[in-house]
Amino acid sequence: MISALLGVGLVVAAFVGFNVGGSTTGPAFGPAVGADALSKPTAAGLMTVFFFIGAWTLGRRVVDTLGTELLRQPGIFTLEASIGVLFFIGLALFVGNYAGVPASTSMTAVGAIAGLGLARDALDVAVMGEIVIWWVVAPVIGFWVSLIIGRYFYARLHRRVAMNRTEGALLRVDRTGAIPTVRPAENTNRRELFGVVTVITIGCLMAFSSGTSNIANAIAPLVGSGVVGMNPAILLGCAAVGVGSFTIARRTLETMGSDITELPLTAAIVVASVSATLVIFLSAIGIPASFVVIATVSIVGLGWGRATRPVSVQSAVSGDSDVAVSVGGLAADDPDEAVPAIGEEQPEDIPSAGDLFDPGTTVRVIAMQNLVPIVGTVSAYLAFRFLPIWGF
Repeated sequence: MISALLGVGLVVAAFVGFNVGGSTTGPAFGPAVGADALSKPTAAGLMTVFFFIGAWTLGRRVVDTLGTELLRQPGIFTLEASIGVLFFIGLALFVGNYAGVPASTSMTAVGAIAGLGLARDALDVAVMGEIVIWWVVAPVIGFWVSLIIGRYFYARLHRRVAMNRTEGALLRVDRTGAIPTVRPAENTNRRELFGVVTVITIGCLMAFSSGTSNIANAIAPLVGSGVVGMNPAILLGCAAVGVGSFTIARRTLETMGSDITELPLTAAIVVASVSATLVIFLSAIGIPASFVVIATVSIVGLGWGRATRPVSVQSAVSGDSDVAVSVGGLAADDPDEAVPAIGEEQPEDIPSAGDLFDPGTTVRVIAMQNLVPIVGTVSAYLAFRFLPIWGF
């Protein structure tokens, strides 16, 4: 009986890992894919490698935290209860991935464990409160930092690092010497290469951060129950994440990279930098990082900031007055042209905000990112409260 239950537990853990890969690859590499700096298979491969590095090094600490600290009674993680928690995590994440929206794995996992704790009166309210506070504060910080950058500093930043992806490969292999060397392709300029390397590097950093926090979402209940060792569980979880990255993550990559707004490479660098910095900070203080939410809100904030830059318009009536108007501009910049400072732009040179920013997709993303964790929490609470099958 135990062997059969353990098999079920491993399958459910792999299912959760599969959905973790589907929901976290988009926020990490969506900006790079949207900027045409990476193909989807390459993004999936990088996600798998760096997720594993993060999980194997720092991830085991978060596994211990979720397995022991969030609940006042760690022994409540029976094998049956662990399977139940993992099932509700995976089910909720699958709903988000099926809708093409990357849900927060950390919020969903903590919510499902909290549902168990509430049902059995074992939730550590102080620990849960600290986590929730940071879940609210971090996205707000990400939104405002990105908005300020988009509104006041983006033009200057774009002038320094702006680039458009040229046709063809970025690099070529020079085989003229005794040892083959990798060099920029003939049509690749240094600024473009720098920008591409930067946004990919930040994506890898986000994948690493995801591994440090999100591996616990797939394996913490099983490890906490004592039926699976830490190292085998990490290997199982990372393998499942890799499968999810190569398959179901394609939809979230499209959502994060192009459906919300068309991201040029400069914007992708800003979004990834802000998100990665906040995720690393949260991980450093032991908070399960909801970088899906942070990345999404950062994209919205940057787009909003760019769309509301004041533009100098000479009034056709008086001929001498300046009128501030709201315009879109996140994807409007051309690196081959001079980027005017705020107040010096002409509205006819910039498309409208409605052409560049999709409010419908944004609302759908934010709604699903809040709905998915709620589904996991409520389902877990009802099941652990009223079904007597958990071996307590």
